[in-house]
Amino acid sequence: MAYTINRTDGTVLATITDGTIDNTSSLTLFGKSYSGFGELLNENLVKLLENQASTSAPSSPLKGELWFDTNTNQLKVYNGSSFSLSGGAKTSATAPTSPAAGDFWLDTDDDQVYVYTGSAWQLVGPVYTSGQTLSGWKIETLASSGGNKVVSSMYAGNTRVAILSASTFTPSVAQTGFASISAGFTLNSTLGAVFEGTNTSATFVDTTGTTNGAGNLVAGGNFLRADANDETTGTLSIKNDTGLTIGANEKFTLTTTSDNVILANTSVDKNFSVTLNDGGSTITPIALTGSTGAIALTGNVTITGNLTVSGAYDTASTTTSTYKDAFIKTNTGNSETDSGLIVETGDTDDARMFYDVSENFWSAGHGASYSQVIRLADATDDGAANHSTVLKSSSAGGLVLDSLTMAVVGSISEGDTSNKAVPTIGAVVTFGDLWGGSAKTVSTSNPTSGDGDNGDFWFVRES
Repeated sequence: MAYTINRTDGTVLATITDGTIDNTSSLTLFGKSYSGFGELLNENLVKLLENQASTSAPSSPLKGELWFDTNTNQLKVYNGSSFSLSGGAKTSATAPTSPAAGDFWLDTDDDQVYVYTGSAWQLVGPVYTSGQTLSGWKIETLASSGGNKVVSSMYAGNTRVAILSASTFTPSVAQTGFASISAGFTLNSTLGAVFEGTNTSATFVDTTGTTNGAGNLVAGGNFLRADANDETTGTLSIKNDTGLTIGANEKFTLTTTSDNVILANTSVDKNFSVTLNDGGSTITPIALTGSTGAIALTGNVTITGNLTVSGAYDTASTTTSTYKDAFIKTNTGNSETDSGLIVETGDTDDARMFYDVSENFWSAGHGASYSQVIRLADATDDGAANHSTVLKSSSAGGLVLDSLTMAVVGSISEGDTSNKAVPTIGAVVTFGDLWGGSAKTVSTSNPTSGDGDNGDFWFVRES
């Protein structure tokens, strides 16, 4: 009677007649009353025991059949078309089809291992492809004088960007960009790396807190605000020459140049003022006009040093200027030159009183016409010896002259007290009123009995 051999799923593998064998599979199947069945049966058991151990795959394998590949010392299973690693990753450049949950796949294109979750292939590692080179976290052990330190290094494109460490230490072997490693997160110094982006905790720092934490932690309320009015009890230093800029248009500046301080209004033709609170009222003791450069000072000014004026001195005061000093000195430090007082008038060169250095005397005048100012010491009591000088009476009250010439300036009549004219010698003068008589005319003839009254004088002049 023939044997019907079925697979596990119920399908027929082969039908073996009595006294024959079947090689449909990698095992030898035999029919009823086959004379050599004992040897074949034992060989089949050995093959099953060693999982068909051989350098070549079994012939006519069945799906699910195991084969131990003695070339690679790996156990493989037949998937219906080929033998693949049993319990290991499937190796291919593309994802395997019809995977089962838990299957591994080695992507030979990127050198990455995946596991099948039952619905999709999930990357196991590494997180970077072979083309991307080492990128991501890598656990490393670094030697130090205090013993080996286990750290977690972050790489990007095979470059170590940062090191996460539980302690502070200095590596015994030089690490590029990490001369020392601090507890926490240390960035690679050669990259100029910084933290970028938004941190929720930093964005919402509590600015009402003023109690600082341990170490260098500073409370948010101790930072100066850039978006609101604020104040500081500490010293604020600006350690650069560009200094301080104030105003919506940034025109008021406080800068330094070669340690010289410059306070400036950089707006074109705009003014600069210094104001004070005087009993509740605002006053402006100093005002600088931007369009002209003029300086206005309001209030009393005390100068303890020297005052040097290179331009003209001008005052609009209607009151008299007074000075407590006994002397006012002009032309200080200059060469010999005329110097004095000028009063502005409508005349050319105005009215002046000045010291003439070429003549060594004071001069005065106006309209560019000036003459010497005579001092008492310049006068003499001897007109005879000093003909061109101003005379003064001598100590005896006298006046000495070589001669005296008087021009005709008028005449005097007797009894005329209002006429102050000075007559010359030969002027006609009549007098006689001293005795009550009438005035008589000087004549060249003698008087007659009817020419006068008692007490009269009669002058006869030569013809």
